[in-house]
Amino acid sequence: MNTSILLATTARILNQFRHDRRTVALMILMPSLLLILLRFVFNSEQAFSRAAPALLAVFPFAIMFIVTSITTLRERTTATLERLMTMPIAKLDLLFGYALAFGLVAVVQVLVAVGVSLYWLGLSIGGSVWLLVVIAGLDALLGTALGLFASAFARTEFQAVQFMPLFVMPQVLLCGLFSPRESMTPVLEWLSNVMPLSYAVDALTAVTTSSDITGELVQDLTIVAACGLLALVLGAVTLRRRTP
Repeated sequence: MNTSILLATTARILNQFRHDRRTVALMILMPSLLLILLRFVFNSEQAFSRAAPALLAVFPFAIMFIVTSITTLRERTTATLERLMTMPIAKLDLLFGYALAFGLVAVVQVLVAVGVSLYWLGLSIGGSVWLLVVIAGLDALLGTALGLFASAFARTEFQAVQFMPLFVMPQVLLCGLFSPRESMTPVLEWLSNVMPLSYAVDALTAVTTSSDITGELVQDLTIVAACGLLALVLGAVTLRRRTP
């Protein structure tokens, strides 16, 4: 990879965001707004504190997946991506540049969501606030990486949205948000064990309930980060130089 090309790609995407305020508002504010809504649905700080760790994983993950996949596909269908790839630029430079740009927005998104949850909605945590931010940020980056990967298989924005039930919804249903993973049938528990969102939820739950940094927590973080990196590499492999 070429660092200057990667940073130039990142700067171009961030400059586009400056002229698309609705997309930026969606990415940064929507997880916080959904958390506020659910806080008043539960109408209890205790109930919200039990559900919030999983929600801090699910909402950024899902929103970054949708926005990233559609934005990347739009660049492909408008031939922007093809013009870029006629230049001496590696696929990894391109995808990591996209990931870095979306990742910076994801960091702001997570900081806002965590700040709202802690200082307004009454979320109580037993561990480090900054570790909570890091885990939620890695989860948002995972959604970004999977969105970049999924965009390679879609030809229209409608098709990109259709990938959400395939990439996102099974992970949401099996991550432990609705039922403990260990109480699921063996097949579903096995499926949950191969889905990265499950490990993000486990890590966030561990941070909110304990201040200890255990080996299991480090393992969960490693798996989430590795899955995000793998999705970016696979996205580079499947990235085509011509739009069908």
